[in-house]
Amino acid sequence: MNEQKIAEKLKAGKRLSKLDAPKKLINKEKVLSDNDFIVSKTDTKGYIIYCNRIFVEMAGWSRFELIGANHNIIRHPDMPKIAFKILWDLIQNKQEFFGFVKNLRKDGGFYWVFAYITPDLDLNGNIVSYTSFRKKPPRKAIEVMSDIYRQLVEAEKTGGISASYELLKKLLNANDENVIDKYQKLVFDLQKG
Repeated sequence: MNEQKIAEKLKAGKRLSKLDAPKKLINKEKVLSDNDFIVSKTDTKGYIIYCNRIFVEMAGWSRFELIGANHNIIRHPDMPKIAFKILWDLIQNKQEFFGFVKNLRKDGGFYWVFAYITPDLDLNGNIVSYTSFRKKPPRKAIEVMSDIYRQLVEAEKTGGISASYELLKKLLNANDENVIDKYQKLVFDLQKG
């Protein structure tokens, strides 16, 4: 990552995105403290409009760099696309999302979170933004989800997102009608520990 290019981009009033994320990954995990909560808010396009101090510390980007950036700047390549499709399908339909997410840090490292994302509605029921709260996930949940995500990412490499969707249904013993419910049940069971 070129710090000068990022500074020039920000100075020109441009937004950062996953294209500005580090390309060189390192196997260095930063772990959330038990009592910490990450809070962020995005507009309807996924651009960050608020982030708390813990988010800044965990992501490794400055608040100045994060505000206005697309949230996908912290998307780790170990995360399957199908997870974000489920996320966006739910919140754009005014539902909540719960899930485990491996995020990418500015230094190329990573951190895991248990994420809760909800749409924010105006008085007419229109989505005006999205709010996300994240906390430390149980280690057992990370182990289980790491294996599932690895399989889904592999499926996507050869067959795209439709292949990972079919594999997710198979792993959950689910069908089109109950795959989301079974995914959410797995997430809740893992979060309980």
